[in-house]
Amino acid sequence: MATEAAGGMDLGHAVILLAAGVVAVPIFRRLGLGAVLGYLAAGLFIGPFGPLASLGLFSDPETIIHVAELGVVMFLFLIGLEMRPAKLWAMRRDIFGLGATQVLTCGALLSGVAILFGLPPAAAVIGAMGFVLSSTAVIMKMMDDRGETAAPSGQRSVAILLLEDLAIIPLLALVAVLASLNPATPETGSGQPWWQALGIAVGSVALVFIAGKWLMNPIFGILARSGAREVMTAAALLVVLGAAYFLDWGGLSMGMGAFLAGVLLSESTFRHQLEADVEPFRGILLGLFFLGVGMSLNLPLVVSQWQLIIGGVLAFMLVKSLGIYVVARLFGASNRESLRRAALFAQGGEFAFVLFAEALRAGVMSDNASASMTAIVILSMALTPLVVILLERLLPKEKESMAGIEEATDLHGRVLFIGFGRFAQVVSQPLLAKGIDVSIIEVDVEMIRAAGQFGFKVYYGDGTRLDVLHASGAHTAEAILVCVDKQEAADKIVELCKAEFPHAKLFVRAFDRGHAIRLINAGVDYQLREVLESAVVFGRRVLIDLGVEEEEADEIIGEVRRRDEQRLEMQIAGGLRAGLTLMRGNIATTQPAPLVVPRKEGEALNKEAAEVIGED
Repeated sequence: MATEAAGGMDLGHAVILLAAGVVAVPIFRRLGLGAVLGYLAAGLFIGPFGPLASLGLFSDPETIIHVAELGVVMFLFLIGLEMRPAKLWAMRRDIFGLGATQVLTCGALLSGVAILFGLPPAAAVIGAMGFVLSSTAVIMKMMDDRGETAAPSGQRSVAILLLEDLAIIPLLALVAVLASLNPATPETGSGQPWWQALGIAVGSVALVFIAGKWLMNPIFGILARSGAREVMTAAALLVVLGAAYFLDWGGLSMGMGAFLAGVLLSESTFRHQLEADVEPFRGILLGLFFLGVGMSLNLPLVVSQWQLIIGGVLAFMLVKSLGIYVVARLFGASNRESLRRAALFAQGGEFAFVLFAEALRAGVMSDNASASMTAIVILSMALTPLVVILLERLLPKEKESMAGIEEATDLHGRVLFIGFGRFAQVVSQPLLAKGIDVSIIEVDVEMIRAAGQFGFKVYYGDGTRLDVLHASGAHTAEAILVCVDKQEAADKIVELCKAEFPHAKLFVRAFDRGHAIRLINAGVDYQLREVLESAVVFGRRVLIDLGVEEEEADEIIGEVRRRDEQRLEMQIAGGLRAGLTLMRGNIATTQPAPLVVPRKEGEALNKEAAEVIGED
C-alpha cells in the first residue's frame, strides 16, 4: 500500500473512490436517475455503514467531504465567472427579495414541524434552518446537467442559493445567541463579540474585492507573458482557494468567497483561461463530495429510528416544498416553474452539517437530535433527484405561448414557404424583390417572433399535416418551397405534396447527398444541398486569394460542378459509394478518374480537377 496521506487517506482509498464513481454513475445515468444519485449510492455502498462496512475501507467520511467541498467551491467560482457585476445587480430583487422570503417562510414552517416531532424550541429552529439551506452542489449539478443554469428560471434558482449561502452567517450567530440564553450550555468558544465578527466578515469581503478588482489582471498579465502554462493553472487555483479561504476565515462560506472572486474576474481578459484551468478539478471533486455524503448516512441509526427519520424526511420535504411553491407563485413564477423549484429545493444541504455540528458543540442540539437531523438531510439529498425525475414525468409537456402568433388560415400566396430558417430567409429575398406574393408557415414559435421583428409575416403551421397545407394555400400555390430543418419532415411534406398538389412545382432544401438522392427519386422539381453553393463560392474565393487568375478559377469551379453532377447521377443508379473515383483527395496515391461528359457538352476533360470534398 502506498504511503498514507494526511487524514488517513492513501492511494488505495483514492482508487476505491474513483472505481465506485466510475462504475455507479454510468449505470445510474443509463437508468435515467442522474449522476448525483449514482455518487450517493456508490458512497453508501463502500462507506462505513454500507454493505462493505465489514471490510473497513473507510472510517471517516467527513474527511472526504471536507476535501471534496473544494469541488463545490470551484463550481461556484465558475458560476461567478458567468455573472457580470451588472447582471448580479440586476438580480438583487431575486436575491434579497425572493431568496430571503423563501428562507424565512420555510424556516418558520419547518420550525413548527420540528417542534411537533419533539425537538426543544432552540434545537427545532436550528434543525429547521439547517434543512432550509438547500444543497448548492445537488441543485447546481442537476441544473447544469439539464442546461438550465443560464435560463431565467435557473438564474432565479441561483439567486436563492446565493442568499442561502449568505444566510449561514447569521445562522451561526443565532447558534451562539441561543447557547448564551441557555445557562445549562457550555461555553461556545472564543466569546467573540458580534460586532467584531461582523467587522472581520466585512473586512474579508473587502480584501477579496480589492484583490479581484485591482490586482488580478496585472498579475495574470505578468504570468501570461512568462509563457509558463502550469503557473497559470496554479494561479487560477490560487485565486479560487485564496478567495474561499479569506471568506471562510472571516466567518462566511468558502463557496461565497469563490463566487465573489468569479464575479470580480468575470470581465477580466483572462476569464476564459481561468475557466479552462479550473474546470477539470471541479467535476471530480464534486463527485467526491457526493461520495462522502453517501458514506455519512448512518444506516444503523436510520434502522433503529426508522419511523422518526422516514417521517421526518417526508414531513420536512413536503412542508418545505409547499412553502417554496407558495413563495414562488407570490413572486410571479408560473405553475410549472414553481413546481420544479419546489422539487429541486425540497432537500437540506451541506451547510446543515456545519450548522448542526456547531449547534452540537454549543449544546443547542443533543447528540441524538444532531444525528437524526443529519440523517434526514442526507436522505432528502438522495431523494431529490428521484423527486425531480418523477415530477418531470408527471407534468404534461410544456406548451409554448402562442400570444401574438396567428395560425395559417385561408392563405393564397403564389409561392408557399414551409419552414423559415436562415436558408429560407435568403431564398425569399429575390422573390420579394420581384414582388411575388409569398405565404410562409413555420412551427418554431420563437422563429416566427424573430422573423416578425425583421418585417416578415409568418404563420404558425405544421407542413407535415395535410389540413395545414390546405389552409396554407398549397392547393392554389404555383410553387411550394420546402425549407424545413428535419429530413424526415421534408420527406413527409414531399410525399403529401406530390400526392395532393401535383400541379405545384416542388423545390426542396436537401441536407446531404443521401437526402438529395431520395428527393430526386421522389420526383421533386428541384433540390439543392444546403451547403453546396456557399461552399463552391467560398472555394472560388480562396483560389483567387491564393493567386489563381479569375478565369482559371472559374474553369476549375466549372469542372468541380460537372464532376459533382456526374457523381450524383452515378449515385442515383448505384448508391452512395458509386462515383468515388470522381473525387480528388489529399492522399498522394489518389488518382481521380477522367471526367466524361456527354458529347454535346464537349470532348472528354482529362486535365486534373481541383481538390473536391463531397458531402456524403
